[in-house]
Amino acid sequence: MSGPKNNGGRDDGLAPAVRAILCDRTVRGRRASASPLSSSVCVIGAGPCGLTTLKNLSQAGLQDIVCYEAGSQVGGNWVFRDEHGHSSIYETTHTISSKKLSQFDDFPMPGDFPDFPSHQQILAYFQAYASRFDLTRYIRFRSRVHQVKRESGGQWQVAIMGPEGEEIRIFDNLIVCSGHHWDPDMPELSGNFSGRQIHAHDYKSAEPFRDSRVLVVGGGNSACDIAVETSRLSRKTCISMRRGYYIIPKIIYGKPVDVAYSQLLFLPKPLRQRILGLCLRLAIGRWEKYHLKQPDCRPMEMHPTLNSEILYLIRHGKIHPRGAIVSAEANAVTFEDGSTDEFDAIVWATGYRTGFPFLGDMYREWTTAKRLPLYLKMIPADSPNLYFIGLFQPIGCIWTLADYQARIAALQITGQLKRPKNLQDLITREMDNPHWRFQDHPRHAVEVDYHDFKSELISELKSATTH
Repeated sequence: MSGPKNNGGRDDGLAPAVRAILCDRTVRGRRASASPLSSSVCVIGAGPCGLTTLKNLSQAGLQDIVCYEAGSQVGGNWVFRDEHGHSSIYETTHTISSKKLSQFDDFPMPGDFPDFPSHQQILAYFQAYASRFDLTRYIRFRSRVHQVKRESGGQWQVAIMGPEGEEIRIFDNLIVCSGHHWDPDMPELSGNFSGRQIHAHDYKSAEPFRDSRVLVVGGGNSACDIAVETSRLSRKTCISMRRGYYIIPKIIYGKPVDVAYSQLLFLPKPLRQRILGLCLRLAIGRWEKYHLKQPDCRPMEMHPTLNSEILYLIRHGKIHPRGAIVSAEANAVTFEDGSTDEFDAIVWATGYRTGFPFLGDMYREWTTAKRLPLYLKMIPADSPNLYFIGLFQPIGCIWTLADYQARIAALQITGQLKRPKNLQDLITREMDNPHWRFQDHPRHAVEVDYHDFKSELISELKSATTH
């Protein structure tokens, strides 16, 4: 697969000056690569966020770059492997965000990709991206970072376990691109359930649940996808939701829903919310018709679930909604309304904890935090040479926004973009003023509005051209 030669007439709304910052190597009127820079950079992870980080570091003129990737190829959790413990998509995964809003600004997806590409197509796209920008030269595959320590002089001591054994290296800068969808949050089930229990992290396909009675727990994207898939093969599939969710079709009024929503950006947010609520009511009807709880907040104030099939299958009796779980005994599960049902397996689609074990105690409290103290969701106030790329949850695609974050990091490392002096004040302001009134829960600790966050990142990049 090779990248297309042009953008196919895309209108991404970027001003030419900003596009130059993102897509060219010219910064402040000169070639960044004209004078090689000696600062060393360690990048952890070669998923999509790691790849765009490598591209931006290289284009900023940095040469001493090493990326450590635990797997054997680029792509991160878009590399499908049917094995326990490997954090990856499952067999039937397609993107939730549309192609138009899931392609890098300087590397559009092929024109023959569908609106919602498959995981095979997305992986091929990332592989082509790595080839186009010659990124694999920086990557050490099958190399897992297991410990990082800050040296007394501020540098980073990085311990890696690779094919040749353990290696320790010192770097001037550390960029973490390992994501936040790998440490499963597995609740404790009261009682003694005798059936099989797994987290969605270990779900790969529906085949192991053929002819089984399956209970999926959760209401997010993974929960609804898994319920849909298992319902095709299982004897019975139920889905347990302890609260109401906004379940939104991926296609609405003939357009991908994220594209349709982007056409409302000129409206004030309160009006947008009202229009979204009305459109959902017209397209779906009342939640009670599906035996689902009414969400206890307005649209955009919780992470939405994009799924075009689950409501259809509920109304066809293929998926049976249930309330919160109270307890279990043998195969019987009791729910909050007092009803009991029997299951052979429970799939816990209950999210992930934010954690970085290789950083030790530095940010251990983030695991249960409701807000993370990071400027632009990437820069901590206490570590001037540490960056987190892709550590946010947009209502939309992650890696296209990570591209902007990575460019900011690259320009700061090369001294072409100043680190804000009042960083702690900016972090506090950012945490106190979320893009929407998100629910106060660790699930929304890194939640952002795609378009608002994109504007903030571009605004930061523009400052590189004004100094």
